[in-house]
Amino acid sequence: MTVDSPGRPGHPALPARLPADVPIDMPLQNFRARGTGGGPTPDPLAGPSNGSDTLTSPEGMSSRRLLLFLLTMLLATTASAAVQDSLLGDGIDLWDVALLVLFFPLFAWIAFGFLNALIGFVLLMTRMHPGFVPVPQNRQPLTGQTAVLIPVHNEDVDAVFGRIARMIHAIEAAGEAGSFAFFVLSDSGEESGAQEVAAWEVLAPGSRVPLYYRRRTDNVARKPGNVADWVRRFGGGYDHMLVLDADSLMSGDAMIGMAQVMERRPSVGLLQTVPTIRGATTLFQRWMQFNSRLYGPISTAGLVWWSGSEASFWGHNAIIRTRAFAESCGLPVLPGGPPFGGAIMSHDMVEAALLRRRGWAVHLIMIDDSYEEFPPTLIDMAVRDRRWAQGNIQHLKLLGSDGFHPVNRLQLAIGASAYMTSPAWLVLILTTIAQAFAGESKLVEATTSARVLALTVILLFGPKLLGIIWAVSDRSRRAAFGGARAIIASAIAEIPLSMLSAPVIMLTQTMDLISIFRGQPSGWSPQNRDRDGLSIADVVPRYRWHLAAGVALLLISPAVPITALWLAPVTLGLLLSPWLAKWSASNAAGSRADARGLFQVPASGIDQLPATEASALHAIAH
Repeated sequence: MTVDSPGRPGHPALPARLPADVPIDMPLQNFRARGTGGGPTPDPLAGPSNGSDTLTSPEGMSSRRLLLFLLTMLLATTASAAVQDSLLGDGIDLWDVALLVLFFPLFAWIAFGFLNALIGFVLLMTRMHPGFVPVPQNRQPLTGQTAVLIPVHNEDVDAVFGRIARMIHAIEAAGEAGSFAFFVLSDSGEESGAQEVAAWEVLAPGSRVPLYYRRRTDNVARKPGNVADWVRRFGGGYDHMLVLDADSLMSGDAMIGMAQVMERRPSVGLLQTVPTIRGATTLFQRWMQFNSRLYGPISTAGLVWWSGSEASFWGHNAIIRTRAFAESCGLPVLPGGPPFGGAIMSHDMVEAALLRRRGWAVHLIMIDDSYEEFPPTLIDMAVRDRRWAQGNIQHLKLLGSDGFHPVNRLQLAIGASAYMTSPAWLVLILTTIAQAFAGESKLVEATTSARVLALTVILLFGPKLLGIIWAVSDRSRRAAFGGARAIIASAIAEIPLSMLSAPVIMLTQTMDLISIFRGQPSGWSPQNRDRDGLSIADVVPRYRWHLAAGVALLLISPAVPITALWLAPVTLGLLLSPWLAKWSASNAAGSRADARGLFQVPASGIDQLPATEASALHAIAH
């Protein structure tokens, strides 16, 4: 059920809350049989066809992917062979087999991440574009209609409508007000809904870009259900839909440029941007923002290089061809109970695979002025991560779906394995400890294992070093990060923080997976996007098992001193987990870091508004 009535009585000047219905069919998809019909029209810019009309990727994608796979296997095999030499010097036992079985996939995961970053680093340093070039340099007036969808669920109303005001202002200033319409798609409760209506009544009348508002009272299937409801009711009236999150923000140039690409390239079904983190205030947010801005571009460039037209969808800050989405992405309820049955939670990656199996190109693109916010604390990130983990584990059931491209299957597997590596690392640690108690500490004592450790350190920290080199190599980029000294100082501060948080995240994700496989749902509580500080009462219950694990590792240290030395960063991170969560959740700590020049990032272009414009937008939003 939706609440669609016009604004409050006594406001005859208010525009219609919703446009006329223009329905479009959105059939539920069958993962066992792809069906027939639909798909893109031939793309006149794509070049000669080889059986596909989606040749928007560079040539040689198969060679790129094969090279990345072979290099990953080479590094993992080389390291595993060295470990095997250490373990099998005096025969093989059960502990040796367990360590080898765990070691190879975990090392391959690390190697893949390093190689992806290395490829991206080379591309950016040589100024070679990694893949699909999306936004034309010469802007032409848009001919189609784009709906900007903002699903909300009990959010900060002033913040949401303030961002909408900025985006509307940017589109109006660019002269494309007639080509866009904004839809606030609410799943909020009555109290938040009333505040949303009041904000809409302030902003909508003065906007030359249509701004519509709809609230559902029956929140079927959460965000994907909300978007699907809109598609079935209004999708026939819009060529494209630009899907945002409640914390998303994009510039007018970015939105208009992406719409222009969709008009020029009829075989492209989806363009996914890489959102930049903005609005950081707590120390945790500033630290994460710095990481994403300094280390993210090289990894993203590598991902664009090998993903081609089989890229993924991250659920927001992306533009989608409405007809393609409607014909390809109707999500059924999966049979069975959780974690593999029920409504599809991490819908975005599945929708990308469904688009691609119909022949639509899906691209990841690197453009400026696409932003999002980040959870303010380690705990808030873990709450969000719990939902993502359940959705990604559900993808394991869909790996055998009919018609999925091999790269889409790989992406679904990577998404699930990103969470399954945490229990694998924990089991590897426990196996190493058990082996040491059994008198079999060859892995941590052998010379060859020390060489493997050195290689592991290179692969883990190599992307960070490459990101630093990339940042300091360009004068304007170096200045935007606060200068070379600030970059290096921030990296020196960030690395130990990342090392301490890694075991905390490992144990949290392991506990989450246990609850997921026990069938416990993640729930749908509103995201906390604005918090300043955590109390002891907040953190200690959350990290009691982390503290217990750290104390246990500390107590066994005298019995296995060499193994304990290797595991010292894990032990320290677990013991300090409550302190790390509490300290990093503070705005004051974030401000102190900023005052010392730590975690500086380039300014967000959309925030560089003249004071008069910023004041006007504030007034509209409030």
